[in-house]
Amino acid sequence: MDFRTACEEVQVLRNAGEEVTLTVSFLKRAPAFLKLPLNEDCACAPSDQSSGTSSPLCDSGLHLNYHPNNTDTLSCSSWPTSPGLRWEKRWCDLRLIPLLHSRFSQYVPGTDLSRQNAFQVIAVDGVCSGIIQCLSDEDCIDWLQAIATNISNLTKHNIKKINRNFPVNQQIVYMGWCEAREQDPLQECVYSPTFLALRGSCLYKFLAPPVTTWDWTRAEKTFSVYEIMCKILKDSDLLDRRKHCFTVQSESGEDLYFSVELDCDLAQWERAFQTATFLEVERIQCKTYACVLESHLMGLTIDFSAGFICFDAATKVMCSGQL
Repeated sequence: MDFRTACEEVQVLRNAGEEVTLTVSFLKRAPAFLKLPLNEDCACAPSDQSSGTSSPLCDSGLHLNYHPNNTDTLSCSSWPTSPGLRWEKRWCDLRLIPLLHSRFSQYVPGTDLSRQNAFQVIAVDGVCSGIIQCLSDEDCIDWLQAIATNISNLTKHNIKKINRNFPVNQQIVYMGWCEAREQDPLQECVYSPTFLALRGSCLYKFLAPPVTTWDWTRAEKTFSVYEIMCKILKDSDLLDRRKHCFTVQSESGEDLYFSVELDCDLAQWERAFQTATFLEVERIQCKTYACVLESHLMGLTIDFSAGFICFDAATKVMCSGQL
């Protein structure tokens, strides 16, 4: 029922005579998410302020807003007349999800099963959007790329602010969510959200994004970027139905398997890892490791400008020339 219809019905009631028969239909209380804030000049404000309910006209999303310059006035003897009142449609926020450090996924949680044209967004505090179903695959991809772009821009801006507090050799190059694949005795595999960060000489693996300086000391795992190898997997190397995957092999031989949502996410990670490795190699220039050669304790120096040097750990005598 709009405003003009209400005015007409009031006029009919006035002209109906002494006796009027009314049929009353019960209107259930409107859900809470339909109750939009009302302007103080709104003529359909509830008379019982303690109930917290509003008029069905306002619950429908139509509101009376006061605009002094508006000459399109409403006139009805049953409603307060006020110059400048007009109808205005408002958006109603059902759920607000900050995109900074949030993540999104097309996959059923923990599995490699992808939803068809659907995804969900999860905020850093765990608030979830629920399953968002798109009409087509193109619409779904458009939404995912738009969300990914916004998250990326927010993350880059946040990294710039954080890097102001870190020295040059401890700058953050990358931060972002991915899914880590782990073997489960009861299942073939299980995926869990993992937050990766490249900062200075290290790759950090977190359960949640680091917020304070103290959080950086509480990483689940830490690796030196110049001692690990990253491999972007081809379709023939994938272990399951998840696409856009990469592995990280540590110096101890441990293989970590990760999955991201979009091809652009994978490309961004690859560029960031190459940048972090280059910056660290350029900074340290050389590195010496202990090793064993024919039962003798040796030292192996990798010099990125001079080459490889192997020497006896006790006498420091080189046993081979530069390579």
